[in-house]
Amino acid sequence: MTNQDNNEEQAENSGSSRRGFLKQSAALGAFAMTPPSAMKAVDTGLHEKIATAFEQMPLQVEINGTLQRLKIEPRVTLLDLLREQLNLTGTKKGCDLGQCGACTVHVDGQRVNACLTLAMTTEGCKVTTIEGLAPAGPDGPLHPMQEAFIKHDGFQCGYCTPGQIMSAVACIREGHADNPDEIREYMSGNICRCGAYSNIVDAIMDVKKGGQKV
Repeated sequence: MTNQDNNEEQAENSGSSRRGFLKQSAALGAFAMTPPSAMKAVDTGLHEKIATAFEQMPLQVEINGTLQRLKIEPRVTLLDLLREQLNLTGTKKGCDLGQCGACTVHVDGQRVNACLTLAMTTEGCKVTTIEGLAPAGPDGPLHPMQEAFIKHDGFQCGYCTPGQIMSAVACIREGHADNPDEIREYMSGNICRCGAYSNIVDAIMDVKKGGQKV
């Protein structure tokens, strides 16, 4: 074997050693940073998502008129609780940062961004989503605001519509629907990428002027 071959073999072994050292270091670092609860999950043979290692907390909340007794993780947002656990998918996940308003729901009559609201904070509250907005439920007559959105073509793709309608109802209840400019100001947290803003304002003004109970 030539000196050149020996040098190449030594270089290759050296490179393998360095790679092995880095892999071991990374593994040890990850092991050291793993929470005890997660390690316990692994030790007991639980291989599903790491979230299952977090403690489940009891939550009692009324959603659309039905009392729910749940066990949830403390970090779960109201949006994910509604969509992933209760299958109330009318509330949409848009930006997930509280900037688009697609996830707007009512908590004790006040509009909130469900993506920024921890579900645990709704303990003992009454939550209303788009599915529970109409008094007779989803199978009965539409809510006046829903009818107005249809009448004035207040949506195009429809993705933002549930949040728009929930905010529109709150806008009237809050006393911020006396004129188009006021409506635009207090509906500014709800983004419509299709640009149906003028029709949305018309729908809200129609309900306001009609005096329907919202």
